[in-house]
Amino acid sequence: MVVLATKCYVEGDARERALTGLESLVDNAIGDLEVTYEVGVRHDDFPSVTVEGEDGVAARNVLGEEWGAITPEFERGETYTGTLESWDESGFVLDAGEEIRVPADEIGLGPGSPEQVRTRYGLVQHLPLQFVYGEPSRLADDERDRLYDWTRGTGRVNVNSATRGEARATVNRAGHANDIVTVERLGLLEQSVICREGTDPPGLLASIGGYLPAELLCVVP
Repeated sequence: MVVLATKCYVEGDARERALTGLESLVDNAIGDLEVTYEVGVRHDDFPSVTVEGEDGVAARNVLGEEWGAITPEFERGETYTGTLESWDESGFVLDAGEEIRVPADEIGLGPGSPEQVRTRYGLVQHLPLQFVYGEPSRLADDERDRLYDWTRGTGRVNVNSATRGEARATVNRAGHANDIVTVERLGLLEQSVICREGTDPPGLLASIGGYLPAELLCVVP
């Protein structure tokens, strides 16, 4: 079984849509391998994929590489994925099956308080983030590079509590289909709407915000 490092924290019909979408994504990833699989959700909202068959090891590796995996144990100096659960003046708290605290001086994303950094880089709650486990833990170098790259692009609007299809449909409904490049999947329910050159990210956020009951944060280049 692989426990994916993303969360399904919505309820009702939204949960069913999210799980249906996840099943499709899992099938796209491992459907050509000699395996059978079943998707479920743990009590802590992390999805699990039970895999059986001749290619089971390969399938589990593929899913872990694509989503990150929640593990029962951590080794110092190794890289893992957790979801951003909370933040305060002392740092970020990630959920990686257990609480992982990343102190403010180990975030490594420039000046400002953790809240200011979170806002500047569009880090919506539950966003999957890679970290290096230790005493203290820190954001992984590749994660820092990814987030720095966001500020060098054309701008983006990050959203939680929505599938990729829901985010794209919201952009279309608001009349901004031609103002974006694509919607990038960051997690199961965390998406990034990438702006075209010349599109104003705060303006796009204001326009689509009324259609989407979610947290939205923009990244301004």
